Amino acid sequence: MKDFENLSSLQAARLLSRRRFLATTATAATAAWLTPRALFAQQAQSQEQAEPIMVVQARIDAATAKITTQKLRGNVSVLIGSGGNIAVLPGPGGKLLVDAGISTSKPQITKALAAISPDPIEGLINTHWHYDHTDGNEWIHAAGATIVAHEKTRRRLSTPQEIAIFNAHFPPAPAGALPTKTFTTDDSLKINGKTLILTHYDPAHTDTDISVHFADADILHTGDTWFNGAYPFIDYSTGGHIDGMIRASVSNLAVGTDSTILIPGHGPVGNKQQLSESHDMLVAVREKIAGLKKQGKSVDETVAEKPTAQYDAKWGKGFVTPEMFVRLVYQGV
Repeated sequence: MKDFENLSSLQAARLLSRRRFLATTATAATAAWLTPRALFAQQAQSQEQAEPIMVVQARIDAATAKITTQKLRGNVSVLIGSGGNIAVLPGPGGKLLVDAGISTSKPQITKALAAISPDPIEGLINTHWHYDHTDGNEWIHAAGATIVAHEKTRRRLSTPQEIAIFNAHFPPAPAGALPTKTFTTDDSLKINGKTLILTHYDPAHTDTDISVHFADADILHTGDTWFNGAYPFIDYSTGGHIDGMIRASVSNLAVGTDSTILIPGHGPVGNKQQLSESHDMLVAVREKIAGLKKQGKSVDETVAEKPTAQYDAKWGKGFVTPEMFVRLVYQGV
């Protein structure tokens, strides 16, 4: 991947210490990138808090997280265990990664990458702006990678952001963590003799989402346009929408063949049948909640109706609870 350009060196990391984190809140839940809004109410009151508690805790957990490598096909592997799922394509032109995980998992990720091949890291694609997919950008860029993303991902990483449902405020990312090669609609790359097709979805999980199709291997990394086996988080604060998530599912189902391997943003590697079931769930839940809202029911009354009840056993055990998912869908119908 000799066409990738190198940028400036690392800026200083802004990771808060564990002691400072614990002093800020004694009630923080562990191993959660998304937890109830009340957990983060204190962070807005802290003058010293440089980054959201959810990020600080994710980094604490990721420092000891186990990284599992799953080999797929066409020389593509996936690393699972640090933030969003990371796809890896090695080769003589250097390794390409899709998503960067959490920064404090660098030792485990480095070890996992070395076990795949000795090729250096030359490229990184961000599927969207959220920190569990971009927190490792800075060290991966310092290792020699050019960072590719949609222009809206760079724009959001470059400026302060907020996820209102968690009262979480994100400062701009360091310069070394910003995408260095961006595109405005869709794009394609030729890497290690393989073709990658990058497709933008707006809106979906956010307004920055892309998927990455490894066309030769028929593998699709969906980013967070698909959460396999769980209700998805929809970030309305940065352009997400339930209707866009449904359209993204339809678009993802149209990619490749019936045997396409799907790497979700979160959850186990899956297939078209699982994605189709998820799509049908989204459509059905949206229709139920839209109907209740049309009847004049408030969001609390809609939650009380339990419109997701028939799906909760299968999709309700992730970090987005049934109640949270109802509230998210209600916001968009």
